Amino acid sequence: MRVAVVGAGGVGGYFGAAMARVGHEVRFLARGEHLEAIRSRGMEVREPEGAWNVRAVATGEPRELLPADLAIVAVKSYSVSEVAPVVRLLAENGAIVLPLLNGVEAFESLAGHGVPERQMLAGLAVISAEKSSPGVITRKSDFRRVVLGERGGGPSERAERVAAAFRDAGAEARVSEDIAVDLWRKFLFLATLAAACGLARAPVGVVREAPLGPELLERAGREIAAVARARGVALPAGEEDRMGPTIAALPAHLKPSFLLDLERGGPNELDILSGAVSRFGRSCGVPTPVHDTAVAALSAAARRA
Repeated sequence: MRVAVVGAGGVGGYFGAAMARVGHEVRFLARGEHLEAIRSRGMEVREPEGAWNVRAVATGEPRELLPADLAIVAVKSYSVSEVAPVVRLLAENGAIVLPLLNGVEAFESLAGHGVPERQMLAGLAVISAEKSSPGVITRKSDFRRVVLGERGGGPSERAERVAAAFRDAGAEARVSEDIAVDLWRKFLFLATLAAACGLARAPVGVVREAPLGPELLERAGREIAAVARARGVALPAGEEDRMGPTIAALPAHLKPSFLLDLERGGPNELDILSGAVSRFGRSCGVPTPVHDTAVAALSAAARRA
């Protein structure tokens, strides 16, 4: 499969390199030192099983990504408008577009920027990986999962074909019968953790041990679940209760990527995490006081910086 990777950071860099390693034709869109490092010495991947290097094409010119059968979009949400013209170019030239972005609005966001809906799947990645230096991707997690599907639900030949390419590359990949449910299931975990750790400016262990910390996590999750169901998402009963043991099992030092962005003082994904919960809650009449507080407090802090 001919694969274009738009966003060669932790997620896109890892899966693109893994696909190139098993023989798929992969091209990365990159820039700066990352671009030069990939061009000169390939992409190095460091993971729990060991380190390896793969040669792959890297370019800063969007047209050099063509032709492509699959376009993996793995940028931060605040960069969607920047890369949307590239994604649109790929889609209009026949590529299947698979966004692996945080939040639950990636499909709609790309469509709003002119990417043809008929060319898009919806998807998510569950992995802890980062660009640790130019040309180097480090996978920290034991897991590397991808879930994808048609926006309207149900299986399709193209979704199965894309999932098979990820499985070829060593990932656990499946086609979802209801991708909206899977997206919200991940969102429930991610936005809860981001809100609590962001408000505390502390890793998850500190939040868990703080007075009322577990209650903060529980309330943040319940607000998200209530909003999902009010929007017609068939989130299973008790899904928010299952989140508690998952968060309890996380390493105490873990910081969600949202908190890392806050600490760096650069752009962050508040708008598509707690911001989305707050917006959706207001539109469907569901109170979201924890996420409203996160939006107010963290937006104010960003304006002071």
